[in-house]
Amino acid sequence: MRFTVGGDEIFAATGGKPFDPNLPAVVFVHGAGFDHSVWQQQTRYFAHHGFSVLAVDLPAHGLSGGEPITDVPALGDWVAKAIQAAGVKSARLVGHSMGALSVLETAARHPEKVDKLALLGVAAKMPVHLELLDAASANDHKAIELIAGWGHGARAHRGGNIASGIWLIQAGSRLLERARPGLLANDLAASDAYKDAMSAAEKVQCRTLCLLGAQDKMTPVKSAQPLVDALPDAVREILPHAGHMMMVEAPGATLDALVNFMSN
Repeated sequence: MRFTVGGDEIFAATGGKPFDPNLPAVVFVHGAGFDHSVWQQQTRYFAHHGFSVLAVDLPAHGLSGGEPITDVPALGDWVAKAIQAAGVKSARLVGHSMGALSVLETAARHPEKVDKLALLGVAAKMPVHLELLDAASANDHKAIELIAGWGHGARAHRGGNIASGIWLIQAGSRLLERARPGLLANDLAASDAYKDAMSAAEKVQCRTLCLLGAQDKMTPVKSAQPLVDALPDAVREILPHAGHMMMVEAPGATLDALVNFMSN
């Protein structure tokens, strides 16, 4: 599906069915440098079980036009505009990593737009290692290698894909390689600079799921707990065999957690 947000043509995957604004909407927001395809194991189920789905490509990512958004609060505002542009009053939001911070801001700044909130691979603070920032700023492939290595748990380093013959580490690397030059650096810098997660959490009015990977090296479980505690109505679930990229490392467990949360 293509639609216009703020003058930019935006692409969103709809899970294999046309988007119907009359159904409950679930909006998926990817993390730094990625695109809608990281959600392919979750979106199809929702689209075929009573929901409408938008797995968006943020501006300048994937198949979307426009220029990169440079800070997390602006990303939160953009998600609210995307919900309106899609023709729905409110939606259930699912965000991963930078996308989780973005939808957290959406819920804090535009509570009328958010029915439920799911934050995956999130933490109260998400500083980015200087070595990674420097490599991304230089468009050095080392940045991709660091994200692929740090972002996956032990099982993914040995294979672990439900699709036979596809190695998760290399699949993630190929996806990041397709990003525009400078895009990964922009996204990592936005996450690194964002310091307002705790104050945003206190403003959230809807029920929230914090879905965390037990093997997450980028946003460890212990770093998420202050955010969980700050959210007025939050539940925490930990996936035992997943790292930061839980939606591709543990797609079934991630889907189960999201379906249970969004449907109740």
